[in-house]
Amino acid sequence: MPHIHELYDFTVTAFIVYDNKVLLVDHPRYQKWLAPGGHIELDQDPEEALYNEIAEETGLDVEILNKKIDVESPETKFMPTPNYVDVHDANPPHKHISFIYFAKAKSPDFVLSDEHTAMRWISEKELRDPAYNLTPANIFYAQEAIKLSGS
Repeated sequence: MPHIHELYDFTVTAFIVYDNKVLLVDHPRYQKWLAPGGHIELDQDPEEALYNEIAEETGLDVEILNKKIDVESPETKFMPTPNYVDVHDANPPHKHISFIYFAKAKSPDFVLSDEHTAMRWISEKELRDPAYNLTPANIFYAQEAIKLSGS
């Protein structure tokens, strides 16, 4: 999806874990490996965007590992709280405000989306491999997701 706003767009990012490995995608536009995710469209809330991006980009069935309030309130939709929120460069000067979520896959059987050139499960040891060109922030998030998943 193209950018909605000139300077900032809201996005969701899902660090998905299975068997102590995190799923990363080779993103051709940014020429680096990233966690699956994407823009929150104008007709979506963050939770809808999160599940849509996971389905579209991975085909995985996941459990979101974030806190969700279980209260009945007809006028309010409670959503999972992101583990983290950050602002990062997308196409400078454009930036993304990203809601970072951690999830646990119910199986390792992902489906490669046509948005990416490759997808694979990466161990914690592999996160610092220069071949993946991961930012320190993405290494941190991946490590935290692996810890929280307890897999």
